Amino acid sequence: MEYRSLGRTGVQVSELCLGCMMFGGRTEDEASADIIDRFIDAGGNFLDTANVYTRGRSEEATGKALKRNGKRDKVVLATKVHGAMADDDPNAQGNSRRHIIEQCDASLRRLQTDYIDLYQIHRPDSQIPIDETLRALDDLIRAGKVRYIGTSTYAAWQLVEALWVAKELGLNRFVCEQPPYHLLDRRIERELVPFAQTYGFGIIPWSPLAGGFLTGKYQRGSELPEDSRYGQQPQRGGRDTLVEAAFNVLDVVQSIAQKQGCSPSQVALAWVKDQPAITSPIIGPRTMEQLEDNLGAANVKLAESEMDQLNEVSLPGRAVVPYYEADFGPHLVRVVA
Repeated sequence: MEYRSLGRTGVQVSELCLGCMMFGGRTEDEASADIIDRFIDAGGNFLDTANVYTRGRSEEATGKALKRNGKRDKVVLATKVHGAMADDDPNAQGNSRRHIIEQCDASLRRLQTDYIDLYQIHRPDSQIPIDETLRALDDLIRAGKVRYIGTSTYAAWQLVEALWVAKELGLNRFVCEQPPYHLLDRRIERELVPFAQTYGFGIIPWSPLAGGFLTGKYQRGSELPEDSRYGQQPQRGGRDTLVEAAFNVLDVVQSIAQKQGCSPSQVALAWVKDQPAITSPIIGPRTMEQLEDNLGAANVKLAESEMDQLNEVSLPGRAVVPYYEADFGPHLVRVVA
């Protein structure tokens, strides 16, 4: 496993990040702990979760695992805040000072730790001025509860605004962004990637396998597997993703995998991790078998000719299938993902 700097912080993180969304839910606590142990044994040191994943259960399972193996100080532990944590409280969501500080303390308890290495705002919030969000995060850093701050699914212009506000007010700045990015949706290459290269931001792509589509588990004209991401959460793409253009990309991925002697998912992950400005794509295994497959991507290197083949069916800066839709207008932010 290779290591890369997290933006301009100097903190070294593994080239694959272990996403913990399944832990404490579809993956039970003991199995979750075993997966975390195996990831660390393979050289991984970067873990990502969120308070909203199964309403805190993912953080609890992750905290238990790190308590069991005693390796909390060896990992870079990331979590996120923004999503609704209660159905009957309008203040239990969003990017307000109240919600951020309250949920940071709750995440610390669930994770059984004194500090969070990377605390990320899970989504933009057009109702809350960015200065309120940054002031709250800055206070958490000064209190020693958080070490670095980042974002997820922000537009480049929103990050530029955040950098400007942080500079004007003398606050700690965001150091990384977590966008959706894979061979079916390359839109971040238009503005976000150049932004990251210019301002020293890390990029930690979520869903590098397009919700499992690029593993090859879906077939033309077949029913969605019941245990698949699209089968259980059709709003994440579902049948809209299962179009001929997407299968054309998958055909090339599978052809390269056959020649390389690896799996399609390893090809797709290797493609993401070796793109310019990318820090660590987030893998989200539900089982140990899936983890072992994902880890193999660290040993896959795509030739220039293979990159060219993929660029022919997945055009740079374009989306074969829009994996998420966002309207980043000046007064409205709406993300469905």
